Amino acid sequence: MMKGLIFLLNRLIYALLVFIMLLAIPVLSLNFFESKMDVDNASAKTEDKINNSDKLYDNSKNVIKKNEESVKKSVIEEPELIKVYNTKTKEVMVIDFEEYIKGVVASEMPAEFNSEALKAQAVSARTYLLYRIKKYPEGHPDHPGAPVCTDIHCQAWHSRDDLIALHDEGWYEQYWGKIESVVTSTKGQILTYDNKIIEPLFHSTSGGRTENSEDVFSASVPYLRSVESPYESEAPRMHGSVKLNTDDFIKKLKSVYGDLNISRNNLGEKIVLGEVSEGGKIKTIYIDNKEVSGREIRSLFGLDSTSFNFIQSGNEIEIVTTGYGHGVGMSQWGADGMADEGYDYKEILKHYYTGIEIVSMK
Repeated sequence: MMKGLIFLLNRLIYALLVFIMLLAIPVLSLNFFESKMDVDNASAKTEDKINNSDKLYDNSKNVIKKNEESVKKSVIEEPELIKVYNTKTKEVMVIDFEEYIKGVVASEMPAEFNSEALKAQAVSARTYLLYRIKKYPEGHPDHPGAPVCTDIHCQAWHSRDDLIALHDEGWYEQYWGKIESVVTSTKGQILTYDNKIIEPLFHSTSGGRTENSEDVFSASVPYLRSVESPYESEAPRMHGSVKLNTDDFIKKLKSVYGDLNISRNNLGEKIVLGEVSEGGKIKTIYIDNKEVSGREIRSLFGLDSTSFNFIQSGNEIEIVTTGYGHGVGMSQWGADGMADEGYDYKEILKHYYTGIEIVSMK
């Protein structure tokens, strides 16, 4: 009897355990799948984070790139007022820094030029002024008391009243706002090389390629390198010429270089090309075996550039030139051509001034 009861109790306990297990399995299964879903969701969230971080990384790269393209800050401070020697009145004027830049831009470039070219001129003019202030703090030897003058000896400058008088009626109303805009939009921006303010030389028209500084002036400057300048076709003085009587031509040469054995009959063999610069300009020629620089010939005959050629026709000599100016640094007509092709002022400046940085003053 007792054994039967124990057997029956064991069966009941076994059945109860089976019943409990049957109830637990669905719950355990549900918990398993829920946990599995959580893992999958976590994985999905982790993957989303990775994807998002990739996007953030891409965005950060874009931001970095954008920052690299933006103007860097410098420790240089912009003075409020500057001294300028007026070559007409022979007096030293005190002018607002940025107002002076407006007068230079309006005097050095046609206001009809593309705004990006005018901006490039504004940054160059501002840099040139600071370079002069630093180099001649007590004034330039040619005009003591002021580091710059109003003539092309430094960089051309006219007052607003002078500009109005120099241009046709309506010029001021049409263009002065544009001049103010390009100067204001580049306010404080200057050019540096190796953290030093550069001397940003510029000229009208290079004739297709600019010059290395040492081929025109005495020193080799790392940021004044010869570069292509292909967009100058609209320049009014891209090509020029000077004509004179053959006898007058010979007379001028002899007046400077002495008793040369030259005549109208032997010029073709007595004038021989010497060295040509990388920019395609004449560095030297030989006249009756005497070496003469291209700059001397340019000055002697009032030529537009040192890219020249002699053409003799009967009793006349024509000296044909390409380009206008010394050819070093930024070509102003080349800058306008680049701007019309879609280049902005920073790209223009970095093209003509090798290895420079554009920075902003305090």
